[in-house]
Amino acid sequence: MKTNHQILIAGFGGQGILFAGKFLVYAGLLQNYEVSWLPSYGPEMRGGTANCNVMISDEPVGSPIVINPTELIVMNSPSFDKFESSVIPGGKLFVDSTLISTKSERTDISTFYIPATKIASDNNIPKLANIIMIGKFIKETGICTDDIITKTIEKNVPSNKPELLALNKKALELGLNFEN
Repeated sequence: MKTNHQILIAGFGGQGILFAGKFLVYAGLLQNYEVSWLPSYGPEMRGGTANCNVMISDEPVGSPIVINPTELIVMNSPSFDKFESSVIPGGKLFVDSTLISTKSERTDISTFYIPATKIASDNNIPKLANIIMIGKFIKETGICTDDIITKTIEKNVPSNKPELLALNKKALELGLNFEN
């Protein structure tokens, strides 16, 4: 089966958009896929807009720019408004429904509403809504296995902050186990 994920992750600076992209790229690397990670953010960064283009493919990546994503993860309303229409027919849209009240009217894509910011807050991990979104993304796309998830999180959380490892694993589990 061919693998060709063209993923766009978008939200505000400070929401961990770029980290979420790095996480997915690393998972792709561990599976020997061709990968690309291209961040984009406004000059104000924290609080401004941020998005990340991620390519994970079993073929060479020709361009790191995602124009029509196969999957879109949005964590704020401006990103939903800007990018929702760009998802390819048959694609997947992941929405942080805590921060985005708009519902997609598209019937040609699968849409998942995850109250990630609320789940993170309720579980005392307010800065890990991005990882909750990634957990749901992994569940719905099957992009990687449990052992790859574990290796990826262990590699991406700084070794000098071991307390963050357990919190990130908890956030991933919350996303993996979230049911719409």
